[in-house]
Amino acid sequence: MELEAHYLNLRQKFTQLKLEIYFTGRYDQFNVFLSLYAGAGGTDAQDWAQMLQRMYLRYCSHRGWSVKIISQIVGNEAGIKSSILEIKGDYVYGYLKSEMGVHRLVRISPFDAEKMRHTSFVLVEVVPQLSKQEIIFQSDDLRIDTFLSSGAGGQSVQKNQTAIRITHLPTKISVSCQSERSQKQNKEIAMRLLIAKLTYYYQQQQERQKKEITGQIKSATWGKQIRSYILHPYKMVKDHRTNKEIQDAEAVLNGEIDPFIEAYLLKLYQIQNKNKN
Repeated sequence: MELEAHYLNLRQKFTQLKLEIYFTGRYDQFNVFLSLYAGAGGTDAQDWAQMLQRMYLRYCSHRGWSVKIISQIVGNEAGIKSSILEIKGDYVYGYLKSEMGVHRLVRISPFDAEKMRHTSFVLVEVVPQLSKQEIIFQSDDLRIDTFLSSGAGGQSVQKNQTAIRITHLPTKISVSCQSERSQKQNKEIAMRLLIAKLTYYYQQQQERQKKEITGQIKSATWGKQIRSYILHPYKMVKDHRTNKEIQDAEAVLNGEIDPFIEAYLLKLYQIQNKNKN
């Protein structure tokens, strides 16, 4: 038993070192903000967003990363409409940049009295948390609003308006934070998130292709998915960029996503080397 545990520990370290060979990107060592947005599918999509959040929380726990939910909007019946996680650790962006895109779930809906099969979509966005301000803007470009922090079910957990929403007027990009008890702390976190999102936005405008930081933002709808999670009529998770397939869908949803990350990084590494030659 002890020998097996030692073997598994060594295997995990070897896998980690092998993956880190691929981390040559400018932002790979950075912490990230990971956002989830429920797309087409109504309540099912909101429940799916919460399932994905649980998957990422478990993955981060496996890696020993710290995670804070800085903003979350709960669904009307179940799940979450959106959520933003601040994730800190070693090479977080390097690992999680592979998760950017639309994730598709096919299952028998637990919210359908007729037990019909439903397809749901969630958009995952991953942006690096920059160590210094790389975006310069005027104070007139920002609109700052305050509102009551809220917990599960929309119930107010504070009487003071400590939650912060900052809108960058030229781009209409809006971010919010309600995780801290003070308005000042929430504003500092929201500003870091805004800077990260603006960097993402301007990089995407310049490059218009899926490179390094930008990825390719797509609407959370049919035909745009990067990965499909099939729970009915069979069980399988397939990444459409690498064709990597795993039959144990439950393990994947419990945070075992390294095989997909490794396949994506290997493909990205091969493409980059090919372009250099």
